[in-house]
Amino acid sequence: MQRLVFFLLVSFSFLSPASVFAGKPIVTKHYNVNGVCEQCKARIESAAYVKGVKYADWNVDTHDLTVKYDSTKTSPEIILKSVAKAGHDNELFKAEDEDYNKIAKCCKYKSGIKKH
Repeated sequence: MQRLVFFLLVSFSFLSPASVFAGKPIVTKHYNVNGVCEQCKARIESAAYVKGVKYADWNVDTHDLTVKYDSTKTSPEIILKSVAKAGHDNELFKAEDEDYNKIAKCCKYKSGIKKH
């Protein structure tokens, strides 16, 4: 009987939540991304949703982009390069002038005038 109990305990320990999710480490990170309005928010969040990203939220007031992603499928570099390609400077990449010039006039964060 002791062997059966021991066997069951060992078997169930392999099915713990930690072992089930060990193969897919979900990471939450925060990045500073330039922008000024709700239109920027939609563009930044959309650009951040590359393969592997589970959640993206950009705060208009703090410029904080929060992302949750599967680190086996993507990286901060991939995510933030996509955001820069959408026209928004961030802590790892600057938007190319060509990409920045595509965003709406109200979203021009480099002008120094905050518009809401």
